[in-house]
Amino acid sequence: MPSAKNLADGKTVDLDDSAFGARFNGPLVHESVRAELAAKRQGTASTKTRGEVRGGGAKPWRQKGTGRARAGSSRSPVWTGGGTVFGPRPRHYTFKVNRKERRAAFRSALSIHAERGSIAVFDPKAFDDVSTKAAAKLVTDWGVKGSLLIVLGETEERVALSFRNLADVRAVVPTTNVGVADLIGAANVLVSPTALDELTARAKGEKKEEASA
Repeated sequence: MPSAKNLADGKTVDLDDSAFGARFNGPLVHESVRAELAAKRQGTASTKTRGEVRGGGAKPWRQKGTGRARAGSSRSPVWTGGGTVFGPRPRHYTFKVNRKERRAAFRSALSIHAERGSIAVFDPKAFDDVSTKAAAKLVTDWGVKGSLLIVLGETEERVALSFRNLADVRAVVPTTNVGVADLIGAANVLVSPTALDELTARAKGEKKEEASA
């Protein structure tokens, strides 16, 4: 059965096998990460075509007799200040990933951390009084290296104040906002007991997914 280290007492916490013992599915994880990152793109980049650029209504010079190339508008794409050909236009980048596929990818991301031993549980009550120093000590005592993702329960937002300024912390997020990209992008995951239960429920489909694309 998969397990995680409990940083509060040094013991281990048994993890739900159906949520943290899944086989890693690379293609599904890749698709879900792409979907989540694409959904975050604003898609507001825009350029003007020759018909939208101001000016250029008059023919710059007569058609023949000047020795120069013929020109019909000073807003032609070949002119400085002219329109853009095939430039970006406002669009959305989102695409759909089926709910079952997202959930399977989520289980894969959790399971890979459980397999590597890169997920641990901590006691959020120790951070009722904000202390970045105590948070740094907790991470140091854990002895891991690399980026760190802190996952908290919905009512534990105050705990984030202790961790958010640590150099290796990639993000401090509530469980409803955790996506596959967050889990895969972090080398280590630190969760509260409440967050662990909520992540397990999401992975098993017992809780509505709010962070998916």
